[in-house]
Amino acid sequence: MTLSLLQQQLINEWQKGFPLTSSPYAQLAKELGSSETEVLEALKALEQADILSRLGAVFDHKKAGASTLAALMVPQEDLEYVAQIVNKFEQVNHNYAREHDYNLWFVVTAADDFTLQRVLTRIEQLTGLEVLVLPMEKAFHIDLSFHIDFDSKPALARVS
Repeated sequence: MTLSLLQQQLINEWQKGFPLTSSPYAQLAKELGSSETEVLEALKALEQADILSRLGAVFDHKKAGASTLAALMVPQEDLEYVAQIVNKFEQVNHNYAREHDYNLWFVVTAADDFTLQRVLTRIEQLTGLEVLVLPMEKAFHIDLSFHIDFDSKPALARVS
């Protein structure tokens, strides 16, 4: 997929500082010299091409509710099935496979501790697996934004 200039700008310029307004896409359009419709279409195309996986806020969960890192020990042949069950919960994000006995990891964020525990219990009931709960003990900030140089050419592999 060849990305339009608008799509490139959306990727590079709005990984941080997304406008917190009642019309954020109109604000993006204004700043990028585009229309709200074009911005929405560009984002939808990026999502459909699996280039954009998520558009949403990252917030200090301790101030907004309760959350925990969690893991499951899933038989390898059931990994995709169990991941689909876990992904059905709107409180789950950052669901990923790892090479470890606990091979399915995810973050659960909820409005309060009661709801968080209810989600974890429900995941155990639906999967038949015990959830390893790993609450955060110390916060670290990791900046996951990246500038992408869309003009650079991929390096050629040298063949000897």
